[in-house]
Amino acid sequence: MTRVAVLASGRGTNLQALIDAERRGELGARVALVVADREGARALARAAEAGVPTAVLRLRDFPTREDWDRALAERLRGAAIDLVVCAGFARVLGRRVLEAFAGRILNVHPALLPAFPGGLHAQADALAYGVKVSGCTVHFVDETVDAGPIVVQRAVEVREDDDVESLSARILAEEHVALVQAVRLWAEGRLRLEGRRVRVLAPAPSL
Repeated sequence: MTRVAVLASGRGTNLQALIDAERRGELGARVALVVADREGARALARAAEAGVPTAVLRLRDFPTREDWDRALAERLRGAAIDLVVCAGFARVLGRRVLEAFAGRILNVHPALLPAFPGGLHAQADALAYGVKVSGCTVHFVDETVDAGPIVVQRAVEVREDDDVESLSARILAEEHVALVQAVRLWAEGRLRLEGRRVRVLAPAPSL
C-alpha cells in the first residue's frame, strides 16, 4: 500500500482528513509519517493520537537550509515513503527533497491557482481583489512556488457578507475533500502528467 508522509506546521486539519479517510477505507493509502518543522504543532498531536510516527525537523537546528533539506530527504527515504503531502507546511522544499521525490509531492493551497499564490494571505487577497469565486487547489510540487501542475480544484462561492474567517472555513472544508481525492488518485495510479496538464485516468476495470 502507498505510504504517505504528511508535512505540516500547524493545526493539521488536512492531516486529520487523510487519517479519517484512511480509517474509512477511502484513501487507498497509509499515513505512515508526519513531519513538522516546529514543536507543539497540533498536527503532531493528531498523528500521535492516530498512532502515526512523527518527526520534528526545525530549520534552526541545522547549519544551513541545505542541511535541513538533506535531513528531511533522508528521513522520508528511511521511512520508505512513496508520496509526500504538504498540508499547511510553512517551509519551501529544497533541491534534495524535490529530486528524491520528483512527481511524488502534492501540496494543498487555499486558492484557485494560478490566482493568489503564496499561502499566508490567499483568502484575504481574494476578498480584497473582489473575486466572486475562490476555492482550493491540490498540485504537484516542483522548483516553483505554488505553480506546479494542478491535480484537483474545488470552487467556493464568495458571499457578500464574507470575511477572511468565514471564507477560510468554507475553503478549508473543500481542502479536506480535494486532498483525499488527490491522494487516492495518486495511490491508484490514475494521474498522468503530460507537460503542465495532469490527466485523470479512468479506474481500472474490476475483475
